[in-house]
Amino acid sequence: MSETYSPIPELNLLKEFDDQCMDLYSPGFELREYNNDSSWSDSASPAFHDRVIPFAQATSSGSFYALWRCDDRVDLATLPVILFGDEGDLCVSAHNLLDLFHDLADEDFEGPAPIREEYLTTRRAYLAWLERNFGPTRPEHERSPMEEYGRRFADWLLSVGSEDAADVVIENLECFEVTRA
Repeated sequence: MSETYSPIPELNLLKEFDDQCMDLYSPGFELREYNNDSSWSDSASPAFHDRVIPFAQATSSGSFYALWRCDDRVDLATLPVILFGDEGDLCVSAHNLLDLFHDLADEDFEGPAPIREEYLTTRRAYLAWLERNFGPTRPEHERSPMEEYGRRFADWLLSVGSEDAADVVIENLECFEVTRA
């Protein structure tokens, strides 16, 4: 790779793998330009854009993933991953990039997978890549990503003037039965 994709080594590893793929390795997932915020509403505040780092398409219909800079930690790979749904959904979908990488390996991720041989071959290569680079099992967490970060994310959205987005996250918290700690 001649240019670095991002300041995150784990994402750079995925980008190197991704560049070699002839097909998807998880339905709907595609890396996109790192930290290009053109997909979010122009009405979002600069404070919002300073803390949200888009990096991948989540579905073929326009949903996308972004890292949320919930604090000033140096290791960006440990930031929570936010799913911005194409139909207005918004939630904390993974504790960090490693969790997302393991989510992408789940067979039930985002519905049925294609049956094309090229897809199946690429998927097997992704699973081998994941195990080789990050081990065979995902890290365990005591709480779900929404339990861990959801309330903080909603409060932050309110603080940057994104009331409608905060309402969606709060609705999801209620749906997931996440209580305020």
